[in-house]
Amino acid sequence: MPAAPASNATAAVHSALERVRAARPLVHNITNFVVMNTTANALLALGASPVMAHAPEELEEMTALAGALVLNIGTLSGPWVGSMLLAGRAAAARGVPVVLDPVGAGASRMRTRATLDLLHEVRPAILRGNASEILAVAGALDALDARRLEAIAAGAGTTRGVDSAHSGRGVEEVARAVAVAAGCVVVVSGAVDTIADARRTAFVSGGSGLMPLVTGMGCTATALTGAFAAVVPDAFEAAVAAMAVMSAAGGAAAARSQGPGSLQMHFLDALYTLGRADLEAQVRVEGP
Repeated sequence: MPAAPASNATAAVHSALERVRAARPLVHNITNFVVMNTTANALLALGASPVMAHAPEELEEMTALAGALVLNIGTLSGPWVGSMLLAGRAAAARGVPVVLDPVGAGASRMRTRATLDLLHEVRPAILRGNASEILAVAGALDALDARRLEAIAAGAGTTRGVDSAHSGRGVEEVARAVAVAAGCVVVVSGAVDTIADARRTAFVSGGSGLMPLVTGMGCTATALTGAFAAVVPDAFEAAVAAMAVMSAAGGAAAARSQGPGSLQMHFLDALYTLGRADLEAQVRVEGP
């Protein structure tokens, strides 16, 4: 696929970033214990406003205030699934975009079932996961012929806890199939991020090999996607912008880091200071 001119692609991403900073959208997160602090700080550094609320008694009120809802099943429990469904239905009723992260889908029946329930009942605007998680969702949705899915999975690895050992083979096909089956934009994070809906596909490259060594980077990408979905009406464009900003900040941070510990610190600084020149230098967007 031919690359979009760098100036045009980065101009669109930078425009979306400036919209987030100007609007400071409230992003309601029902997320996991491991990443709450990390994702809240990343949203603040980006220019958004985070809230972490999962008590059923306040979900409808919180969702009514939010520009987007992020659902992350990383540290799953039955009551939390109930809260996600309640918040998700409230968001759908108000037209609030929902971003779903199926952390560890395929690793257990509970996670896969929770993902399917949320997809069917909440109808998220964006689904973001790694290749193994999206493959698991594809299988659960019967989005692809079983033989084709098996062949792709042989090259894409399997879910190991919440990480992925994928090679990237067939990722575009799987992303498009899930997007059609689930009726949403699908983001597959990896060395090259793939973003697809029923008619468009984009690829974002950049970032750093240090990023997978920091717990919660994938979850952070999901949270940032929520911020962009709150201000960019086109969910596909919002997802592309979020992944481009994530990659650019990761690349900029890695240039100043000695390892994963300092990367985490510099990543927040990079999000806070990120400008168009950083986007031009650190990320490449190939799209429709």
